Amino acid sequence: MMSNINKELLESGQRKINWASKHMPIINELIKEYQSAQPLEGYVIVTSVHLEAKTAYLVQALAKLGATVYATGCNPLSTQDDVAAALGETPSVTVYAKHDCDEDEYWGFLKEALSHHPQIIIDDGGDLVELLHGDCCEYGDRLIGGCEETTTGVHRLKGLANSGRLLFPMYDVNHADCKHLFDNHYGTGQSALDGILRTTNLIVAGKTAVVAGYGDCGSGIAERLRGLGAKVIVTEIDPIKALKANMDGFRVMTMNEAAKLGDIFITATGCRDVIIWQHLRVMKDGAVLANAGHFDVEIDVGALKFFATEHYQARQNIEAYHLKYSGETVYLLAEGRLVNLAAADGHAAEIMDMSFSIQLLCALDIAKWIAPDTLEHCIPPEVYSVPKYIDEKVANIALKSQNITIDSLTEAQKKYLENGF
Repeated sequence: MMSNINKELLESGQRKINWASKHMPIINELIKEYQSAQPLEGYVIVTSVHLEAKTAYLVQALAKLGATVYATGCNPLSTQDDVAAALGETPSVTVYAKHDCDEDEYWGFLKEALSHHPQIIIDDGGDLVELLHGDCCEYGDRLIGGCEETTTGVHRLKGLANSGRLLFPMYDVNHADCKHLFDNHYGTGQSALDGILRTTNLIVAGKTAVVAGYGDCGSGIAERLRGLGAKVIVTEIDPIKALKANMDGFRVMTMNEAAKLGDIFITATGCRDVIIWQHLRVMKDGAVLANAGHFDVEIDVGALKFFATEHYQARQNIEAYHLKYSGETVYLLAEGRLVNLAAADGHAAEIMDMSFSIQLLCALDIAKWIAPDTLEHCIPPEVYSVPKYIDEKVANIALKSQNITIDSLTEAQKKYLENGF
């Protein structure tokens, strides 16, 4: 007999998944198109993606198309226990995840999922790939290939590919147009601010906000900060992105300069050591620090802990550090982890609908590379761009769901574009 607590947990998770599903028309259309054919029947898929409602609906879609899915998280703080519980009740789905697990538990969950010898993986940040190139390489004996969702994960993949160590082919979903133009820019822009606003309950208007990185994610964050009335400073290492930030109307300077000016700091670089002790020691009293990058390495949390004379929880998901030398107190959100998921609900459902539709279509494409029980036709182990037809299919369904029609080329126009006359 299920306890009242477990029943409440399941019902809460199912409500969240149901809400997401009502706002993911592209996934719904793909289920409708492919379910009768069961194109993923016989395939084992392992997913390591932030385990919340939109991810759960992707996993359910994979299962509806025939796959057996083992789902785990990709960040100890982003798993929502109610969603994980509800997802675990789905036929052909097993969940290995819980909120706020320690490092050993986190990696243990990933290893358990991989122990089922998947043919396809869907990774977010590259932890599955890391294990399959290390401690769990034996679990990759049936692997056809997989998809990577994030900038950070693609960096890791390309590092392996460039050194000749990548063992299997992977789709770079992050740079698909219907992913990075919408998920990274609009999704991160909105959800990172959502995490900061709901956690701090502080006003943004009138404050000086520093955004580290002006790629797809950072530019979206900067735009939305400006929309809320903040005075925005951008720091960059790329001269072209820095120039664009300047022409977009933002102040551009080094982090050494910006550290003294900011009230709110948001890192969005995908790299490490973006805010370090030399920056922390000159910050204003009350400065708020948040990270929108995948891993908790952009803000030097170790330095905060080492140089703090006092450290306490100021509010849920906010840690206060009273620093020696400066005597000021700075506030770290969500332990320096991904603020939009560790302190909020992640990207909007409509945004993840596009990203996860690409994941789903890529999984269908990978399934065609070889039969489930043979490796005879496996393509070379490289990092591949998502085919244009997948991007266009997702965009067309998205437009249709919003009752938008667009023009198409005439035969004369096609000839002109092909031949120049």
